[in-house]
Amino acid sequence: MKAVYISEPGGPEVLEVREVPSPVPGEGEVLIDVVAAGLNRADVQQRRGFYPPPPGASEVPGLEVSGRISAFGPGVTKAFSVGDKVVALLSGGGYAQQVAVPAEQVLRIPEGVDLVTAAALPEVAATVYSNLMMTAQLQPGETVLIHGATGGIGTMAIQLAKAYGAKVATTAGTDEKVGTAKAFLGADIAINYTEEDFAESLKAHNGGKGADVILDVVGAKYLQQNVEALAEYGRLIVIGLQGGTKAELNLGLLLSKRAAVIGTALRPRPVAEKGIIMSAVREFVWPMLTDGRIRPLVAKSFPLENVREAHEYFDSGEHVGKVLLLL
Repeated sequence: MKAVYISEPGGPEVLEVREVPSPVPGEGEVLIDVVAAGLNRADVQQRRGFYPPPPGASEVPGLEVSGRISAFGPGVTKAFSVGDKVVALLSGGGYAQQVAVPAEQVLRIPEGVDLVTAAALPEVAATVYSNLMMTAQLQPGETVLIHGATGGIGTMAIQLAKAYGAKVATTAGTDEKVGTAKAFLGADIAINYTEEDFAESLKAHNGGKGADVILDVVGAKYLQQNVEALAEYGRLIVIGLQGGTKAELNLGLLLSKRAAVIGTALRPRPVAEKGIIMSAVREFVWPMLTDGRIRPLVAKSFPLENVREAHEYFDSGEHVGKVLLLL
């Protein structure tokens, strides 16, 4: 089969399409003929040498795919059949024509979503639902601040939080993206972080109140402002480190707000935890996709052979929604 490998840490030019043996499904695993794979920030970090795959995971990048089941390993107890149209959450291996994945991390595609577009869903849906709902316990009527409005995580998080009845604030880097966040995605408050202090702007547009929940993909660069932006009993959920790994934390301010800072990562979690998250996604997120409360957004798709071009486009930050590879 064809698969993408990283020859050495670096830019998109280090991505190579190679012919390699097809995977063999192990105990409890499903073999999927991949139709499309989603790009994620973790793939870029892996390409740059900053985010190696967990022990035992494939060196091939790619954390989410859509496709058809082609075979089963021993001990699969999930009620799947050969030919089922599915999506899968992966620890790696998605940029390939086939992938073997634990059955717990596989779901049939939601009704009303085509098989290619479905590749845009598993990683972002699992990340957003597990963090906003399962970890932060976001409640209807609360204010949530979501950084990175127009990326894959942002577009899903805005829509899911709105569908759940939260008041949604978000940040973006251009006036065009701010407009998209409000008019197209439904954000109540959208802030251009290049022109405004987002903590001050949020309070100014929210009756002086901060955010009950913040979903942050930036990390160290935003830590101080995020704590300032929290409401009393607020929960800051850090899921990315695009802005660095180390920063000073004002514990006095955190204590005065009785607030919490929580760091999470989806990729290294054990299979059992991922299975619980995927079951929750099927129960709570899939119906929202079927009835149209949430729309999967695909900015652009590239054939596997153009994986370097796909990463160049992803790195540019021009996309609204997901970038896909077509197998």
